[in-house]
Amino acid sequence: MRTVVMGGTSGIGLAVAEVLAADGAEVIVTGRDPGKLAAVKERVTAAEQLDATVHDDVRGFFDRVGELDHLVLAFSPGAVGAGTLGEITIDQVKAGFEGKLFPYLVAIQAARVTGSITMISASSARAGLPGTVTFAAVNGAIERIVSPLAAELAPVRVNAVSPGVVDTPWWSFLPEEQRQAQFAATASTLPAGRVGRPEDVAAAVRYLVGATYVTGTILPVDGGFTVA
Repeated sequence: MRTVVMGGTSGIGLAVAEVLAADGAEVIVTGRDPGKLAAVKERVTAAEQLDATVHDDVRGFFDRVGELDHLVLAFSPGAVGAGTLGEITIDQVKAGFEGKLFPYLVAIQAARVTGSITMISASSARAGLPGTVTFAAVNGAIERIVSPLAAELAPVRVNAVSPGVVDTPWWSFLPEEQRQAQFAATASTLPAGRVGRPEDVAAAVRYLVGATYVTGTILPVDGGFTVA
């Protein structure tokens, strides 16, 4: 099973790469940070430096890789565009799309996938939280393209995993004390009673990679956030 995990050197992407590699898959990860790539290269088949926002580089990467069974898109520009609509700029909103949605689309166009494509979105796509307009727009767009892509690309399966609050480096824009307070406050409102871990999301991706009768689906992994 030949798999590419874009954004596979940290957080959710790294957890996905590790669990699939443990299952015996040939896993190729991409990322921008040379230090993170060096740290993960012994745990996967290959690790390649790649900025997913440089579209020609993405196309060249997939030309080199050739045919693959599964593609997992797990990268993000971070907390770009956080804030209410009155606080942020349209350029920040554009940066959110340019850092996630557009590179996802370029990768899907360029990759020669025979089995499945799994995208990581976020529960902000379906929530009503002030300060998350950019996240809702970007991740909402990602979730909305799942169905038409599943129809267009069949028999390749297309799904998305939609995490809630997960303890990953994505939250590094907050000081440690504030971050832990945020996690505790969130956990107190969730049916699951805790925030997520990267391995929670990786387990969902692992399921979708192997679920040959599941396509066009958005799988929430949010501890009950969107029903709480």
